[in-house]
Amino acid sequence: MDAPTPSPEASERRRLQHRALVLEYATIAWNLGEAIFTISLGIAAGSLALIGFGTDSIIEMFASSVVVWHIRAGHATDSASRTRRALKLVAAAFGGLAVILATASVRSLVLGERADHSVVGIVYLGITAVIMFTLAIAKRRIAGALDSAPLRSEASMTFLDGILSTLTLTGLALNAVLGWAWADPAAALIVAFAAANEARENLHEAREIGPLREPDS
Repeated sequence: MDAPTPSPEASERRRLQHRALVLEYATIAWNLGEAIFTISLGIAAGSLALIGFGTDSIIEMFASSVVVWHIRAGHATDSASRTRRALKLVAAAFGGLAVILATASVRSLVLGERADHSVVGIVYLGITAVIMFTLAIAKRRIAGALDSAPLRSEASMTFLDGILSTLTLTGLALNAVLGWAWADPAAALIVAFAAANEARENLHEAREIGPLREPDS
C-alpha cells in the first residue's frame, strides 16, 4: 500500500525545518573555527575581549546543538516538554556566557590589564559581525514561520554574537588608536549584562509553557 502523501502544511514545515538545520550547522561550523582563531589571537595579544569572544563561540555551538536536537526530534508539532527543556538549556548557555564575561571583565578592569593591538582580530571581527547578523535575521524569520521558541532564542544568541563582534571590534580599535585599555573589557562587560537578561527571559518563557503532560517524541 502506498504511503500517505504529506499535507502541504506538513511539507512546508519540513522544508522550513531543513532550512533551519542548515543555518544551525553553518553556525556551528563557523563558531568552531571562530573559537580556535579568536582565542589564539586573544592569548597572543593578551586581549580579554578576543578570548571572551572565542568563549562565546563555544557556548553558541552548544546552544545551536540544542536547537538541532530540538528540530530533529520534532515532527508535525513541537512537544511542550522538549521545547521547555531546550529553552532551559539555551538559558544555561546564556547564563554561562554572562558569568564568564562578567568575571573576566571585572578582573581586567580592576587590575588595569592592557591588551596588545590585533589588526587581524579587528578585521576578522568585522567579517564575523556581518555573518552573525545575517544568520540571526534568517533564523528569526524561520523561527516565526515554525513558531519555534528555542530557535527564536538561539537566533537572539546569534544576534548577540554579532553585537559582541561589533563591540569587541570597537574596543580593540579604541585601544589601538586612543590607548583606551578599559574599552576592551568594558565591551565584554556590556555583552555579559545582555546575556544575563537573555538567560532570564528564556527561563521565564520556559515557565510560561506550563506543566508538561505529553510524552516526548
